[in-house]
Amino acid sequence: MAEFKRFYTLFQPEHYNIYLDINRATKEISGKTTIEGEATEKSILVHQKGLKIESVEVADQAVPFEIDNNIDAIKIELPQAGLTALTIKYTAPLTDTMMGIYPSYYEVNGEKKQIIGTQFETNFARQAFPSIDEPEAKAKFDIALKFDEQPGETVLSNMPEVREENGVHYFDTTVRMSTYLVAFAFGDLQSKQTTTKSGVKVGVFGTKAHKASELDFALDIAKRSIEFYEDFYETPYPLPHSWQLALPDFSAGAMENWGLVTYREAYLLLDPENTSLEVKQRVATVIAHELAHQWFGDLVTMKWWDDLWLNESFANMMEYVSINAIEPDWNIWEVFQTTEAPMALQRDATDGVQSVHVQVNNPAEIDALFDGAIVYAKGARMLVMARALIGDDALRAGLKNYFAAHHYDNAMGADLWKALGDASGIDVGAVMNSWLEQPGYPVVTAGVVDGQLTLNQDQFFIGEGKEAGRQWQIPLKSNYSVAPQIFKDKGITLGDYAKLRKENDAPFRLNVGNESHFIVKYDETLLNDILDHVDELDPIAQLQLLQDLRLLAEGRQISYAEVVPLLSRFADSHSNIVNDALYSVANNLKKFVKSGTDSETNLRQLFDKLSQKSFARLGWTANPDESNDDQLTRPYVLNAALYAKNAKVIETAHDLFMENATKLSDLAADIRVFVIMNEVKNFGSKELFAHLIETSRQTSDPSFKEDIRAALTSTTDSELIAELITKFEDVQTIKPQDLRGWFRGVLANDAGEQAAWDWIRNDWQWLEETVGGDMEFTTYITVIAGVFKTQERLDEFKVFFEPKINTPGLTREIQMDTKVIESRVALVEAEEKSVNEAIEKVIK
Repeated sequence: MAEFKRFYTLFQPEHYNIYLDINRATKEISGKTTIEGEATEKSILVHQKGLKIESVEVADQAVPFEIDNNIDAIKIELPQAGLTALTIKYTAPLTDTMMGIYPSYYEVNGEKKQIIGTQFETNFARQAFPSIDEPEAKAKFDIALKFDEQPGETVLSNMPEVREENGVHYFDTTVRMSTYLVAFAFGDLQSKQTTTKSGVKVGVFGTKAHKASELDFALDIAKRSIEFYEDFYETPYPLPHSWQLALPDFSAGAMENWGLVTYREAYLLLDPENTSLEVKQRVATVIAHELAHQWFGDLVTMKWWDDLWLNESFANMMEYVSINAIEPDWNIWEVFQTTEAPMALQRDATDGVQSVHVQVNNPAEIDALFDGAIVYAKGARMLVMARALIGDDALRAGLKNYFAAHHYDNAMGADLWKALGDASGIDVGAVMNSWLEQPGYPVVTAGVVDGQLTLNQDQFFIGEGKEAGRQWQIPLKSNYSVAPQIFKDKGITLGDYAKLRKENDAPFRLNVGNESHFIVKYDETLLNDILDHVDELDPIAQLQLLQDLRLLAEGRQISYAEVVPLLSRFADSHSNIVNDALYSVANNLKKFVKSGTDSETNLRQLFDKLSQKSFARLGWTANPDESNDDQLTRPYVLNAALYAKNAKVIETAHDLFMENATKLSDLAADIRVFVIMNEVKNFGSKELFAHLIETSRQTSDPSFKEDIRAALTSTTDSELIAELITKFEDVQTIKPQDLRGWFRGVLANDAGEQAAWDWIRNDWQWLEETVGGDMEFTTYITVIAGVFKTQERLDEFKVFFEPKINTPGLTREIQMDTKVIESRVALVEAEEKSVNEAIEKVIK
């Protein structure tokens, strides 16, 4: 491959004047872009992708140009280097790829409508206008939009509209910003608006398919998040407004376009009358994440995509900092412990995983960087460690200085570490680079050897792993003061264990608070001491114990059979995060049983045993005075009881369905999915299937749609599964943005696995053409790797995907997921007998 050259080295834009005429009816775009900037050479490159270039002019004179689609370039010969103003005229198609400029489709009262929106991250601005489409190429933008406008339509962009002349909407000049943050949208929208204490206009926009009240929750969270960040960062929000826009078709979860943040409808709009606390938390954290970016990512932007973590890891941490401050009763850091932490620990244990900081040059590889478990979750854990190390006062002071030094400009990871180090007096970079630059994480083995309490660190692997001698600077967070704050060495002896145990009067523990990115393997002496006092541990400590045991079992350092007898100790917990960890282990036992066998029956009995008391306490219906923990625990317990085929639970669910058959959407949101799923699995029919498909098409409630999807994909009827798969490519029934969830649901269903696997192999080309340029496309492969557990499936996976291993953007995912399946197959083969014997022993 030819050496990659960044276009910014040849031409540095300062200002864009962008005129776009967009016709929704003909799906045509015509544009004229003038770029003013500094050319370092006479021969320059400007990005374009899919544009039909009509002319390139400098000072009203045509200049030579040619198109090189291999590098998304217009090669332009200038009269001379130096200050230049290029004017480029072009046309382009309006596509349905959910990238660049694209339409979103929806219905209101049976009438088909569409709104136009944009998605330019990572490098899709070049599909909308010629540009230096690289994050370092910051410039100011003047945007003018004309479109086939209908009366009453709304038009939005990064900045406020300043005038409208002859059907052209002109927007105020932006601040200096990267191309991937430019955004605009137009269509028949409704909105709710408010103003922050500092005078920033905040608005939430959505289609009129939704009730106006569905905008209220997001408006409140957005307003308070901006106010929080202005205070925490001690840096004003830089723009006049902050619009939040829900798009019916959107490939990612949300996008931090400066001043015009775009979202999937499911992550912005919700019914205030009937939405579970879990969904409220999810929507709130997404909004807070995107608004954290308005400073960290937008005001100061990574210099190149290899520092993507600077944007995403930080926003991922700050969403929890923000929501914890504005909704303290939610205990939102518990959600971090049940989502981000286990996701990062699972993915990061596979040999070959990317590090948080990854070198990348080829644009085709950039989207592969968006590994949610690493750049988002692990990176956030890394920054949580840094925050715990230096404290909030130093963090805030460091960030204030970081923003002041780099505002409207670009930065690298070293710039952040320097700012935090200067504020704290700690060499933050020295500690954090061991986590940033190395893949993987350590397991710290704690044991009593010849009476001495000892610690050792080694890289932890799930599956085969090549020992590379990596060491980390580990914030140990021990409850014994004799343990160092930072553990840098391969091994260390802390002293006489009996003496230390007596002095501390508590079991020895590491990673108190579970904030550091490592797991602990206690020897028998230390583990038994902890288990003897398990009721004295707080919920996070209990979660951590179960989490670490599960990972150690996945990594073959202990046997799952050793963990099975411990589960009942946690079964009566009132903490939702302990129940999350408990059922995470229990659900992982499903890989050791085969459908329709005695071993599956035994596992169902184990689930019944684990869930009985909690179900008796919580039931199906919420009590008015119950705790947040109870609300969040009920779904775990209901799911377990239904898997256990508890007759009483099944019958009650059926009664609830029949009582609400004509108004399923009114069922309480936190139990609705289980009621409908139970009906489909145990009382299903073709008529019910057809009714639910049509209901899914008609409803505008994204949470209700998700419930129907989960129910339909759980059917055991082979005819209905076959019919469901015919809907995968019917965009009127399943939007491409939602397809992965439907596919995974059928694939993870024993009755549907073969049919779903056949579909994706037969229709891979269709899938690639439909969502192939999407940054989340590789997660289809991840989904498959999360389900397969037999040698036969592993062989089929290799046959299908190994020929695709050199496809740009797919290489690492195919390599990683092959290892994931290999490790699971080996684990099942080694432990199936012992695990099932342990289950049988526990249920007797």
